[in-house]
Amino acid sequence: MHKFAPSLLLALPLLACVPATVRAQSAPPSASPSVPLIAAAPTKIAPPDPALKAAFDAAARGGLDDVALAGFRSQPLAGWLEYAALRTQFDTLPVARGNAFLATRKGEPVAAPFRSDWLNALARRNEWQAFLANWDSGIDDAALRCLRLQALMAMNRADAQWTTDAQALWRSSGSSLPAQCDAPFALLAAQGGLTDALRWERYDKAAAGAQTGVMRSIARGFSAPADAAQATLYAAYLDAPAADVATWPSTPRSRLVASTALAKLAKADPDRAEALLPVVAKALTFGDDENGRVLYQIALWTVASYLPDSARRLANVPVSAYDDSLQEWRVREALSRGDWAAALAAIRRMPDAQRNDSRWLYFAARTSELTGDAAGAKALYAQAARKPDFHGFLAADRLGQPYALCPWQPASAPAAKQAIARDPNIVRALQLFQLDRKGWAAREWNAALARFGDEQRRLAVEVAQDNGWFDRAVFGLVNVGGKRYPEEQRLYRLRFPLHHDAAIRREAARNNLDPAWVAAEIRAESVFDPNARSGADARGLMQVVPATGAAIAAKIGQPWSGGDTLFDADANIAIGSAYLRQLMDRYGGKPYQVIAGYNAGPTPLNRWMSQRPAMDPDFWIETISYKETREYVARVLSFSTVYDWRLNGDALRLTDRMQGLTGGSRKPFACPAEPPAASVAPAAPAAAQPAKRGR
Repeated sequence: MHKFAPSLLLALPLLACVPATVRAQSAPPSASPSVPLIAAAPTKIAPPDPALKAAFDAAARGGLDDVALAGFRSQPLAGWLEYAALRTQFDTLPVARGNAFLATRKGEPVAAPFRSDWLNALARRNEWQAFLANWDSGIDDAALRCLRLQALMAMNRADAQWTTDAQALWRSSGSSLPAQCDAPFALLAAQGGLTDALRWERYDKAAAGAQTGVMRSIARGFSAPADAAQATLYAAYLDAPAADVATWPSTPRSRLVASTALAKLAKADPDRAEALLPVVAKALTFGDDENGRVLYQIALWTVASYLPDSARRLANVPVSAYDDSLQEWRVREALSRGDWAAALAAIRRMPDAQRNDSRWLYFAARTSELTGDAAGAKALYAQAARKPDFHGFLAADRLGQPYALCPWQPASAPAAKQAIARDPNIVRALQLFQLDRKGWAAREWNAALARFGDEQRRLAVEVAQDNGWFDRAVFGLVNVGGKRYPEEQRLYRLRFPLHHDAAIRREAARNNLDPAWVAAEIRAESVFDPNARSGADARGLMQVVPATGAAIAAKIGQPWSGGDTLFDADANIAIGSAYLRQLMDRYGGKPYQVIAGYNAGPTPLNRWMSQRPAMDPDFWIETISYKETREYVARVLSFSTVYDWRLNGDALRLTDRMQGLTGGSRKPFACPAEPPAASVAPAAPAAAQPAKRGR
C-alpha cells in the first residue's frame, strides 16, 4: 500500500491481452478454461546449508576468516560468500588476492560486482597499474570510465586515444556526470581538447533537459566572455522565465532555451506559461516545434487537473505535437465533462494501433452507445471482449458473454525440468533468493536466461516458482531481453501464481471480502514475495507500512512485534485484509475506489470522489489523474477476475465486482473464435479546400 502521490506519467503494465492473430499463429494448443490448469509436481532444489546464512552475515560484518571460508568451498555459493567476505577488506586486500579471485571466477556472474567494487577500491588506494590490469572493456559505468582516465593520467598515458575517450564521455550526457570525471575534464581543457564547440554541444543537451546546474558549470569555461554571459543568462531564464527576451539573439539555441523554460513553467503554472508564450514566441520567431513543445505542456498540466480551460488548451496543441499520451488525455477530458460525442471523436483521431487497443475499443463502444449508435457499440464491444484484460472483461459484461481466456500449459519432459533445476546458475540464483540476496540472485538468473532457449526459459520460471520465487514470471516471460513472446501471455498458471491460498480464503471470509481480490492485491503489490520491501518501507505480501500495520494489528488483536511482523505471510494477509475492510467501510463499500485509495492514499482519493461523485465506475477509473493509480485499479480488478478463475473455475461479473456486489451471478470463460473485422473507424480527414479559380 503506497502512501505517496504517484507520478502522473509513470507507466505500469496492465494485464496483457492476446491478439487473436497471435493466438492463430502461435503453436501452443488451446486448453479449456473451464477448469483451472493444474501444476505439475514441484521440482525443488537443495536449500542452502543452514550454516550458510550465518556465514554470509558474518562476512558482511568482516568476521569470516579464510579458515571459515574454506569450509564452504564446495558449496554452490562459495564464490558469492568469498566476495561478501573480501569486499569488507578491499581497502587493504593484497592486489594478488583480488586478482586471483577474478581469475578464478572469470565468466561467473559474481565477477562483475566484484570487479566494480575492486576497481573503486584500487582507485582509492591509487593502485593505478592494478586498476588498468583489471579493467574490462565492457564496463559502461561513467564513474569507473572516468577513473580509468585518471589511471591513464597517473601512468602518463594521456595520449590521443585518451583525448578521444575523454571527449566521448563529455559528449555522453547533458546531465551531471560523476565527480570522478572532474580531473580528466580539467586536463582535457588544459590540453586544448575541450573546445568551445564541444562545450556548446554538451550545453545544448543540458538546456534541452533543463539541467541548469550543468549549464552554469559549462558556462564558466567558455573562452569568450560574451558566450559565458549569454550561457549564464540562459540558465537563469530556465529557472525563472519572463517576457523580456528581446535582446536575445534569434537563434535555434535561444528558441530551444526559451521554449524549454516555458514548457517547464507550464508544469507548475500553465496560466503564466500561456500568458508568456505569445510575447516570447514573437520576439524569438518560434516555429511549430517550439510552439508545440510549450502548448503541449500547457495542455497536459491543465487537463491532468481537469481545469476549466482544458478543452481549449487541448485544441490549441498542433496536431504534429500530439503523442499517444495527449491523445488519451483528450478523451479523458471529454469523459470528465460527460461529452460523449467529443470523447468518441477524440478516440477516432487516435492512430490505428492505439485506437484499436481494448481500452479505447471499449470506450468507443460506450460513447457510441451513449450517443445512440447501439449497433456500432455492439460490434466494438465484441472486438474488445476478445481481450483478457480489464476492458475486455467489461465489454463481455456489456454483451452478456463469457470472458475470453485461452490458457496454455506447455508439455515438457520431466527430465528437461530436472536439468534446469540442476543448472549451476539456477541453483545459485534460487539459493541466493532464499537467503534474501535478491540483487545477486537476479545476476545469476539473467546469466542463465542468456543461455537458455524458449522452453528452458519457461521451465526456469516453473522451477523458480516451485521454490518460492514467484516474480520470475514477471521478469522471465512475455518481454525478455528486449524480445517479445506474446504467446506466453497465456501462461496463466505461471503469470498468476497462487500461494497462501488457505490464509487468503480465511482472512477474506473474516473480513467479508472476495478472496480473488485479496489474491490480486498480493499479485499486484509483491508477486507473492513475503520479504518484499518498497522504498517507502511498505512490507510483505500486501505491502503494508509499519505504522498502518501496528494500528490495524492492535484493532484486530493480531500479535505485533514490530515492523518485521509484516514479513510473516499469515500476519501480513490478516492485517492487509483488515485494512481493506476498513477502507471499504470508510468509502461506502466500492472496491474500485478502495483500490485507488490503497495505491494513492486518502487525500487524492477524497479529491477524486468529490470531483466526480456520480460518475459511472468505468468512467471514474479512466479519469483518475495519476497514471500509476489509474492503471493499478484496472490491473487489480482484472487480476481479480483471473484469480477467481484460478480459485473457482468461473468468475463474478467484473461489473459487479468493482461495485462490491459479491452476491451477483458468475460467468464462465471461453476461448474466442476468430475475430470479426470490426474496429473503431478513424476520424474522417478534413475536407479539402477547393482550388481558387483565376478570374
